[in-house]
Amino acid sequence: MFFSSSPLLIAGFLATILLLIQTPAAFLLLSRLLKGPGRRRPIAPQTPIPEQLGVVSVVVPTLNERDRLTPCLVGLSQQSYEVREIIVVDSRSTDGTPDLVKTAQEKDPRFRLMTDDPLPTDWVGRPWALHNGYLHTSPHSEWFLGMDADTQPTPGLVAGLINAAEAEKFDLVSLSPQFILKYPGEWWLQPALLITLVYRFGPTGINSETPQRVMANGQCFLCRRDVLTKLDGYSSAKGSFCDDVTLARYAAECGFKVGFMDGAKVVKVRMYEGAKQTWDEWGRSLDLKDASSPSQLWSDLWLLTSVQGLPLPAALMFLADLGLGISSPIITSALGLNLFLVLIRFALLFAIAPSYDRTQSLPRSSWLFWLSPFADPFAVLRIFLSATQRPKKWRGRSYEI
Repeated sequence: MFFSSSPLLIAGFLATILLLIQTPAAFLLLSRLLKGPGRRRPIAPQTPIPEQLGVVSVVVPTLNERDRLTPCLVGLSQQSYEVREIIVVDSRSTDGTPDLVKTAQEKDPRFRLMTDDPLPTDWVGRPWALHNGYLHTSPHSEWFLGMDADTQPTPGLVAGLINAAEAEKFDLVSLSPQFILKYPGEWWLQPALLITLVYRFGPTGINSETPQRVMANGQCFLCRRDVLTKLDGYSSAKGSFCDDVTLARYAAECGFKVGFMDGAKVVKVRMYEGAKQTWDEWGRSLDLKDASSPSQLWSDLWLLTSVQGLPLPAALMFLADLGLGISSPIITSALGLNLFLVLIRFALLFAIAPSYDRTQSLPRSSWLFWLSPFADPFAVLRIFLSATQRPKKWRGRSYEI
């Protein structure tokens, strides 16, 4: 009798533990996702008005970006007269990146190339380059716009972004882009990594209730220049590998209004080549530990484990138990909860689908997007791995721990 009841006891015990862990996490997730219908509309391309002449200084940090910089330079040159200057801050690239900028400068005098000073030991390369670029922007510009080298701006991006920021009275606002994916592995893995952000911070376009939950994206990062001056440039984020979130949360703590909006219609980005690079590079910063307290970090890990990492394997396990005749009310409840969470995850695929550009994908690759929930346990594992160690290498630079 003991042996015949052991599988039921074990399954019941596991079901009880999972219900205790997952139920509060599920309610927290629902409270965030239910804000989705109230999110702001995506930014749309617009035409500037005469009063916006020369109000924006754009800064682009580069380090060996020759293979992907051209679409960014072309997109920025297509912006209208609201852009006063485009400063490319190069960190001594060795692949010919400066030559691309010089060629662009011959066609558009708004481009300016500069080299940042040697990297101080207490700074990370990206915020250091952006800080140097900010220091060299015109004091007559009202806005500072940081753009990553891997972005592909659409004509009308800057005007649309400024108009949205002014309409919402944002002091700082950044955009989520439309991602360009090409290879099968990244179509499977990248959406699972993206969902970790949705689960932690809710849909794009929703105001955060506290500075600690503010989200930002440095790929397209607009800030009032006088506000950035009050924040002492990027100094508050100098040692951060997620400087965009660190700076945005510091600005929110200082009382400035910070926004995060959907920019899929105005900016695209090709971040990494393949699943391995996506795992290595993006996974290193997704934990956001540089911008989070330990309690917040581990709270997020609990949430992700409960509502993203466990549901699919738990649902399969309990379905197998039912198939073997192992059943009880507690097992059925745990199965129902996990199936519900799996259903939410697959439903979210339709919500995030516009965030992906399928026109540049390899043939028969993009369909793996619809199987990305099966990568969720690996995505959560990547966040755990990143949370326990500080990067030693980042974008071609080595850092001492």
